[in-house]
Amino acid sequence: MAPTLYDEKPKLGDLIEISRVSYHHWAVYVGEGCIVHLAPPSGISGPSANSLMSVVADKAVVRKEELWSVVGDNEWKINNALDKEYEPRPAEVIVREACAMVGTVLPYCVFSQNCEHLANELRYGKAESRQARNARLVSWLAVLTAVVVGVGRLIIR
Repeated sequence: MAPTLYDEKPKLGDLIEISRVSYHHWAVYVGEGCIVHLAPPSGISGPSANSLMSVVADKAVVRKEELWSVVGDNEWKINNALDKEYEPRPAEVIVREACAMVGTVLPYCVFSQNCEHLANELRYGKAESRQARNARLVSWLAVLTAVVVGVGRLIIR
């Protein structure tokens, strides 16, 4: 079951990680139950819209929405794990910059400019996505495996 506001109390500037079926959606908590995150440029909102965007969109819009409307039935957690590597910027700076970006249309690429990149850039000043880096690694390993298998089949013949 997904946590409720009474289970976890995000603080201003906390990163929120929302578990989806095949990826994690990231946002920044800006107070009063709201988050700032990347969303599809259409008026469609909610959990399924973010999933669709990750596959087909080349643009995204920064939106401020209630955490619960974005989370839906999915599980979520506060995830400031990169605090061990990077110094978080002051919460008021994170929130001010996040809110100032609301309505901005940005280029979107699942590997280089996704919701996790934005969230980490706002919190740490570093646009980084661990899940994109891991996905690229998996993609390269799949290509390498295919090449090795293909070469192996040529040698066996």
